[in-house]
Amino acid sequence: MKTNNMITVEKMNISLNKSAKKGVFGLNAITRAMSFGLIMALSSTFIMPIVANAGDGHDHAEEASVSKDVSTEVIKDDGHGHDAVGEVEEEHGLDALKLTAEQRELAAIEVVSLTEQSFSLEAVATATLVVDRDRTVTIAPQVDVRVQKRNVVPGQEVKQGDVLLTLGGVAVAQAQADYINAEAEWSRVKRMSKSAVSASRRLQAQVDAELKRATLEAMKMTPGQVKALASSPETIGSYQLLAPINGRVQQDLAMLGQVIPAGTALMQLTDESHLWVQAELTPAQAEKVSIGTKAIVKVGDKSLDAKIIGRSHELDSVTRTEQILVSFENAGHVLHAGQFAELYLPDAQQGGVILPDAALTRGGDGDWQVFIEDEDGFEAQEVEVVERQRGMNLVRGLAPGTKVVVSGAFFLSSEQAKSGFDIHAH
Repeated sequence: MKTNNMITVEKMNISLNKSAKKGVFGLNAITRAMSFGLIMALSSTFIMPIVANAGDGHDHAEEASVSKDVSTEVIKDDGHGHDAVGEVEEEHGLDALKLTAEQRELAAIEVVSLTEQSFSLEAVATATLVVDRDRTVTIAPQVDVRVQKRNVVPGQEVKQGDVLLTLGGVAVAQAQADYINAEAEWSRVKRMSKSAVSASRRLQAQVDAELKRATLEAMKMTPGQVKALASSPETIGSYQLLAPINGRVQQDLAMLGQVIPAGTALMQLTDESHLWVQAELTPAQAEKVSIGTKAIVKVGDKSLDAKIIGRSHELDSVTRTEQILVSFENAGHVLHAGQFAELYLPDAQQGGVILPDAALTRGGDGDWQVFIEDEDGFEAQEVEVVERQRGMNLVRGLAPGTKVVVSGAFFLSSEQAKSGFDIHAH
């Protein structure tokens, strides 16, 4: 199409030129000007569309390509990261720090779930850790016993059924013999028909056997040991004292060869997985306490969730304080009865949670942050620290039920810094 148009223009130019040559000297100035204008108009009419079409066929592809490249660059170079939102959201789970069970143990990561109660750094009382009386057993045989063998040492962890001591003595042999005779008599009587023995005789034999059995149980013999004794009378004179619960040996007073009077405590076993806190509160503090509410126990650099389980409702005549009891789980048996503690009481007016210093770290912008655990792992979250004292902090900005790291946060903060993750990078 381009070639044909050009040929046509050339033919027209030649024809016009021939005509012009024939009468060029006979035309006046006005005629020559009109002829020249006609030639230019015809040239513009045919040549300009050709040039325009030729340029359109070449340049539009390049413009589309450039436009596409610019659009891509704008998306990639958006300083606000708005197009990258898809990538950020998709990779948001990757921002969480994931640790294996071994890493958690090495870093001493400890997590607590926040409750709805609010606390105050002012509502605090000094306290002492004591044994959980519901998980403590004092072993005191109700007959005189002689210590024949020791099988444990003070402070040793034992399991239910482990041998603690081997006990014997005259009183032990007599009690065991009495039971064997009484059990044999009762076994004979109950085989007899009702017509052969009176009801009172039958009852007397049964009661005597049960009394002698109860005496052995008061010596801390187990039902299994009592049953075996009846079929093996040659074993009278000694027995093994078995641990009635899982626990730690405490208050161990037994010495080899020593004769212990009836009712004297030989040792105490305590399950230290739970402990109690005994605190003295002023009347003003006690007014805010109710059974079942939460509290926080702080011992050294450790803080643990606790629950108020009892109060005396009576003021001490000397200190004018009321005693309350608080129970808490002692995972790992890291705390022990006798240690001093601080007890933080609930205070609805403060509107915050109490966290130890070990739970707080500084973020990249210098703000306070804690680490929370969710299904993705550990992530940093900024918080407001309202007040700090005695190694504890009144913190706001955390929802109830949030799992907060209270030990090992420094390790997580270091890992966060290594990865270059910023909680503001959205």
